Amino acid sequence: MLFTSYSFIIFLVLLFVIYYVIPRKYQWGLLLVASYIFYSFAGVKYLLYILLTTISTYVVSRKISKLQEIQADYLIKHKGELLKEEKKAYKASMKSKQRKWLLICLLLNLGVLAVVKYTNFAITNINFISKALGSGTQLSFWKIALPLGISFYTFQTMGYIIDVYRGKYPLEKNIFKLALFVSFFPQLIQGPISRFDDLSQTLFQEHSYNSKNVSFGVQRILWGFFKKLVLADRILVAVNAIIRDTDTYQGVFVFVGMLFYAYQLYADFTGGIDITIGIAEVLGIKVKENFERPYFSKSITEYWRRWHITMGTWFKDYVFYPVSVSRPMLDLSKFSRHSFGENIGKRIPVYIATLIVWFTTGIWHGANWNFVVWGLMNGIVILLSQEFQPFYEWFHKSFKVKDTFVFRLFQVIRTILLMSSLRMFDCYRDVPLTFRMFGTMFTNFNISELFNGTFMNLGLKMYDYCVLLVGLVILITVSLIQRSGSLRCKLAEKPQRVNYAVSYLVFYVLIISILVFGAYGVGYDSSQFIYNQF
Repeated sequence: MLFTSYSFIIFLVLLFVIYYVIPRKYQWGLLLVASYIFYSFAGVKYLLYILLTTISTYVVSRKISKLQEIQADYLIKHKGELLKEEKKAYKASMKSKQRKWLLICLLLNLGVLAVVKYTNFAITNINFISKALGSGTQLSFWKIALPLGISFYTFQTMGYIIDVYRGKYPLEKNIFKLALFVSFFPQLIQGPISRFDDLSQTLFQEHSYNSKNVSFGVQRILWGFFKKLVLADRILVAVNAIIRDTDTYQGVFVFVGMLFYAYQLYADFTGGIDITIGIAEVLGIKVKENFERPYFSKSITEYWRRWHITMGTWFKDYVFYPVSVSRPMLDLSKFSRHSFGENIGKRIPVYIATLIVWFTTGIWHGANWNFVVWGLMNGIVILLSQEFQPFYEWFHKSFKVKDTFVFRLFQVIRTILLMSSLRMFDCYRDVPLTFRMFGTMFTNFNISELFNGTFMNLGLKMYDYCVLLVGLVILITVSLIQRSGSLRCKLAEKPQRVNYAVSYLVFYVLIISILVFGAYGVGYDSSQFIYNQF
């Protein structure tokens, strides 16, 4: 039951009605039942995975919390009696016990994720190596279906257990409330990856009907459907035509496909997140924003601070920082500074940690070498830009163009082209093919092919291109307006009559646009979001 299905819309309407009819103290319980019903549509057997994650996290968090309470009570009881070294040794001993429980939980849940997501990827590589070495032995592939949202809810829950271990906040003692945090249905498909201290503030509260929240939420849902059904699913047809026929569509068409896919991915992913945030908003629940106008970024580093924000902060907080300050990395830092000098030595540990993060980010996106290379390429580009920082400073000091509109526009276009080039690894089936198709943009870039009729053979008509162009203008306009704040909030500040008139107009235009211009019928697939695969 995916967001664009009729069954989901019916499910949503019924939930909204019941949610505000029942006593408010039962609302979070209703959401838990609804989340498990939603998840069961993907397959009842997959409930075992999410239950395993929930129960194991609950049990381990209680063990860790109990050890923390014992430690606190012991230190208070023996305050003034323990020597400094005895106190330090006791804390270290208790921390070690907590760490063992943490590792059990992490290994269990990340192990399950690894088995269901990466087993066949590992078998593929083992068979390749075995064949290269001349062995006739080939391993059989496992028939494993990837449970819905397992990457998202596993990372979200492991973030929770790590935060409890760090003492960031107390554990959730109610297992059913923890289960709701793990399974909250709007964010199961493609995030955001929420933090417990953020989401729990509104997830378990009692909510009265609020017309402003409902209006804002429905607007956000319709905006998401507009992006997905009118724009993303429409341009998908042309993207598929280009990437599936690599003999016909090379050179200039690879460039066109690269830009089309950037458009599709943005409309698809942000559209899904809009629906998620809109559903939560109708329910009175606040979910973190996951995008902040990423295609206005002036560098790849800035881009990744604006795109899939919750994923980036998750990897920063739970991978980059722990790796950077780990004992092996501190030892490496000391060795590097001694062996290569301060200037180079201080870079090596940071660069290794950065590449580990981007390798992990790539493999998280998919069990495929394309994603691994995509992740590492992102990391390499970021590191290179850091190395070129002195040159950038010299350039801006010499030419004084940094604050000009033309140079800022150049930076934005450069970032879009760079990120779109890297995203080609999403499109083509393997790494060599991706590089080969990328190369044709420089060896076979015949722009006249766009005007010889081939462009109109991509499955779209002139009508479709006009819809996409108008849609692009709307996306850019809304993003420009929202640089100074939410467009909806600005409209809400207008006089009540104006606000009502504009709100109804927005509802009407979005609904009509989705019904009239939505991409339906032969050649279209409005059932899948791109990030479902992750």
